[in-house]
Amino acid sequence: MTAKLIDGKAIATQVRSAVATDVQDMRARGFRVPGLAVILVGVDAASRLYVASKRKACEEVGFKSISYDLPQETTQSELMDLIAQLNADASIDGILVQLPLPDHLDATRILEHILPDKDVDGFHPFNLGRLAQRLPLLESCTPKGIMTLLSSTGTEFHGKEALVVGASNHVGRPMALELLLAGCTITVAHKFTLDLEAHVRRAEILVVAVGKPQFIPGEWIRKDAIVIDVGINRLASGEVVGDVETDAASEKAAWITPVPGGVGPMTVATLMQNTLIAAKQLHLKIDIDEEK
Repeated sequence: MTAKLIDGKAIATQVRSAVATDVQDMRARGFRVPGLAVILVGVDAASRLYVASKRKACEEVGFKSISYDLPQETTQSELMDLIAQLNADASIDGILVQLPLPDHLDATRILEHILPDKDVDGFHPFNLGRLAQRLPLLESCTPKGIMTLLSSTGTEFHGKEALVVGASNHVGRPMALELLLAGCTITVAHKFTLDLEAHVRRAEILVVAVGKPQFIPGEWIRKDAIVIDVGINRLASGEVVGDVETDAASEKAAWITPVPGGVGPMTVATLMQNTLIAAKQLHLKIDIDEEK
């Protein structure tokens, strides 16, 4: 058996196309276009690639995009002042601060300084709290994008055994909340988990986000499971691999995301979705009923 690939690139293209159509409609009706501000601090090569892909996506969907490339030595107060200015700018619907930040900056304080209704990354405690209360508004981009990928398989979520490997604030924890909201029975594995293999073998839906190359052996995968591999790791050989042993996992799983080309494109596409939601529903307050 060979698992079917969940084509994140193709699904992300569909999402961006739908956002672009909405933006065209907003223009035709006399509304301003959504605005996204992207802040990059320092010279991290991977961060620059991620930011470039986000800026390109803004161009494709027709957003107003403002970029701030700040030097490594930017101070906490300087960054907080910039965010305060963007919070007050009525033409900006979303503010994104690219992580990781340089060590001398307090990422928690900076992310909490973004207004919740402009937190299009979905990292603010207000937005995470709404998700926990089953009232999602602006959801964390990677977990929300993963739910779109899972939905594309036609999966019935109710009652499914789901395992999230990794308990980070940006992926693992909100991912568990998304799956719980969808009706799954959730287990979250972390560095203190005992007998990880047993948990993986039981999982009908497996999401792995640990940042360790081929951390989950393919032999552990349950037959007909759906495997979502969030990891993207570059080996010494230059090869890019995920957190799951893909080839072996593909022999047992029903569906699996490729690395690259799986979760990554959906994260960027979901950022576009969130910015559109912030513009239409939270700031411009376009009447949804009027659109129908």
